[in-house]
Order: sequence, then structure tokens, then C-alpha cells
Amino acid sequence: MDAEDDWESSSGEVTDTDQFNDEDFYSTSACLSKLQFRSDVSKAKWNVEMGMAEVIEKKGKMWITTGIVRNGKTFCLIEETLFLAEIGALLVMDDNDECLALKDIYKKISEERNGCSWELFEVYKHLKSLGYVVGRHGVPWSIKGVKNNSKPCSSQGTIQNNRVEGAEENSITCAVQVLSNLQVDELRLNFDVYLPNSKFRKSSPGDPAFLLCLVRGSPPAKAKSEVLERQCGGIPLKLCHVDHGRVSFFSFKRVELPILP
Repeated sequence: MDAEDDWESSSGEVTDTDQFNDEDFYSTSACLSKLQFRSDVSKAKWNVEMGMAEVIEKKGKMWITTGIVRNGKTFCLIEETLFLAEIGALLVMDDNDECLALKDIYKKISEERNGCSWELFEVYKHLKSLGYVVGRHGVPWSIKGVKNNSKPCSSQGTIQNNRVEGAEENSITCAVQVLSNLQVDELRLNFDVYLPNSKFRKSSPGDPAFLLCLVRGSPPAKAKSEVLERQCGGIPLKLCHVDHGRVSFFSFKRVELPILP
């Protein structure tokens, strides 16, 4: 006899100091580098049409596990861009080569036009702060590793093999199309999460430790969770929920109950 799947959960608290709602904070910082001084600050230019930032100057080891590589160039998705900007590791420039303020990047997140919401960013930030390697599900780190390392998952927004094995010059277009087609509020696989690994390679990342799906409101029905699990191709599935800055993680566990006389 199968019982309903039990919830296993863990959570992490995002303190009030992580909430950026102070107008004084916005007005006194055009660039986060004025608040946090680093010697390894990289630079990127935000591309409005692509919904990503093209890295034009890379410094530090963070790029081993951050950004996607296309045509020999590194691009940051919106959640990566904001995370690096918040810790003072990335200056983001606009088309006029002026530094974007944090409030401008926050606004891009709030618009939810690039496949990422504020809740998803909080999840990404929480995992990255713990040292995990986090990538957007369905967007390969590098085209070189797609043919041999991609799992046969088929959720909406996943770049299929027949799309990424074409000419390299078309790979950026594929990534942009995937991001533009994502619906932030739909139940889908959001992130591929890898354990901390100093030897991580974008060209051969291997299988994630688990796949992550953001849940809004109540947990998904059993049938829907089973659909998500099938899309994972055998990789463990975890669900997450964000409530007032508190990030919680859940998983389903199937148990067998004895039949009572």
C-alpha cells in the first residue's frame, strides 16, 4: 500500500539586511564597488535584446562556475548578473558605457522578462552563497558539452539536442529564444544544482546533484510531481518555496505502509 509522499524539508533564512528596500542605499550607490572594494572586479555590458550581460573583462576564479559560453564569449543570465553585482564582483554597463545601479538590475528582475523572478533569484543567491554550482535548467553551460553530457530531460524551455548541435553561430540565438519563451509562474524545472567542485568544467559538467523546481503556494499534486520527476531523467528532484525571504527546500519520499488486519 502506497502512502502519500511525505515531505522532507530544509530551509535557509535570508535576513533583513539582505532586503534592499532602503532608498538611501539606492541613492548612494551607482555601482556596488563603492560599497565593497575588490581587486578582482569584472565588467559586463547588458544586452537588452538578449536579456543577458556579455562579459567584456573577466577577473577572478568565479567564472569557472558562472556564465554560459557561446562563440568564445561569456554571457551572464540575469540572476548571475545581479548576484555578482551585489557582492561587488561585477560592474554592469549599459549601451552608453555607464554603470548600471543596483536598482536598475532589480527592476529587470521584477519585470520577469528573462525567465527569472525575484523568488528565483533568492533561491539562486541562497545556493550560491552556500557554495553550490547553479545553472539555469535547459541552458547548457557550453555548446561543446551538450552532445555528450546533456540529459534527455524534456521540460518547456529545454534546448533540444537537434537545436544545439548546429552551427556555433546559432547557439546564442537558441539561448535567447529559450529565455524569451519561459513563463516565470509555471511549474517547471528551474535550476541544475551541482555540489561545490573546484574542478568543475563547463564543457563537461556531468550530472547535477539535483534539479530544482520553484513552487508557489501549495505543494504540487502527486500527478504533477511525477511528471516533473520523469523529466529529470533519474536525477533527484527537489522543490523549493520562498516566503518573505525564507528559502525552503522539499523533496518527496515514497513509503510503504503495511496493510492492517
